[in-house]
Amino acid sequence: MSSSLYHTLNISRQDILSRLSDLDVTSNNLANVNTAGYKTSRSNFQELLTEQMKQGDKLTSTQLMLGEGSLKTSENPLDWAIQGEGFFGVKLPDGKTGYTRDGQFVLDANRKLVTAAGYPLIWDGEITAKMTDISVRADGVVTAVDETGKSVEVGTVQLNRFTNPTALTNNGNNVWLETTSSGKAQTGAAASDNFGVITGGSVELSNVDLSQEMTHLLTLQRAFSMSIKAFQQTDTMIQQAINLRKA
Repeated sequence: MSSSLYHTLNISRQDILSRLSDLDVTSNNLANVNTAGYKTSRSNFQELLTEQMKQGDKLTSTQLMLGEGSLKTSENPLDWAIQGEGFFGVKLPDGKTGYTRDGQFVLDANRKLVTAAGYPLIWDGEITAKMTDISVRADGVVTAVDETGKSVEVGTVQLNRFTNPTALTNNGNNVWLETTSSGKAQTGAAASDNFGVITGGSVELSNVDLSQEMTHLLTLQRAFSMSIKAFQQTDTMIQQAINLRKA
C-alpha cells in the first residue's frame, strides 16, 4: 500500500490539532472581550517539513497584540489606565513579578493596593488608615488627603516596558510574565521618555475586535470540519485497501 495515504492521514490529524489549539486562543479572546486591559493573542503556526513532503503545521507560539484599548471614564478614583507604553508591576503568590494593563485597583484589609485577583501593586508608597481621596497623577505620583485635611504625596507608581512585549507569556488573571524573547523589564517613571502616562478615574477596555474574532471562529469551524472529513475519508480508504489485500 502506498505510504501517501498515511501521510495524508497524518496531515489531517495535525491540522485538526492545530485548529483545536487556535480555537483555544480565539475562545480566550472572546471570553475576555469585556476584561479591562486585556490584550488579544494571535496564533503563530509553522509548517512541518520532511525531505520529501509536507507533514502539516503546528502552533508554535501565541503573540500578544498590544494595540491600546479605548478609555472609559470611571467614578472609582482607584481605576488607573495607562495611555501609551507600559505595564503595572504586581507581586504574584510565588514571589515573581507579573505585569498587567488592568489598573482596576482596590484597597485590601491591610490598606495595600491590589488587583481584582488580589495581587499587590508594586510601588514605593503606603496608604494609612486615615487617608482618603486617593488619586494618581499622569507621572505616577499618588496623592491622598491625610487626617488634617491636607493633600500629601504618598508614593509613586512606576511603569515597566519591554524590548519585545509581544513575546510576554500569559500567566492568567490578566497578568503576563517576561520571557527570554521579551527581554528584561525596564522600569521607569510614567510620562517620561518611552513610557506612557497614567490616567486616574479611567479604565482601559479590552482591545479585542469582536467582529474579527467571530469571523475567525467561523473560519476555524469550517476548517476543522474539512479536516475531520479528510481524516475520515482517508481512514476509510486505508481500511478498504487493507481489506482488498486480505481478500
